[in-house]
Amino acid sequence: MKRGGILNRHLAGALAELGHGDGVLVCDAGMPIPAGPRVVDLAFRAGVPSFAEVLDGLLAELVVEGATAATEVREANPGAAKLLEGRFPGPDLTLVTHERLKKLSAGARLVVRTGEARPYANVLLRCGVFF
Repeated sequence: MKRGGILNRHLAGALAELGHGDGVLVCDAGMPIPAGPRVVDLAFRAGVPSFAEVLDGLLAELVVEGATAATEVREANPGAAKLLEGRFPGPDLTLVTHERLKKLSAGARLVVRTGEARPYANVLLRCGVFF
């Protein structure tokens, strides 16, 4: 058994298969899941695991060169907006409408569903390379 890092075997395997430019949608429990991408559903119950816990765990494992979130997050979920702006400063975070984010999500290679029960706690990560 792994000593640390991501222990969920489905998520660990999916992350190992990602390449430069691949998209990873980290979403709340209410985000529509697009058909096509591999889905790892971590939701256990409302709020568990939280969006912040899953995002921070993924950021510890991945190289991310940019992120896209919904503009609506700023008004509907200021806590998630602050979290995203802190993790992706300046030009690393692009904001689009929620409808546009849902369309972009269809191109993701992986969807990681959290137990987050607050609206607009969603972000599409763009993988980078470690060298």
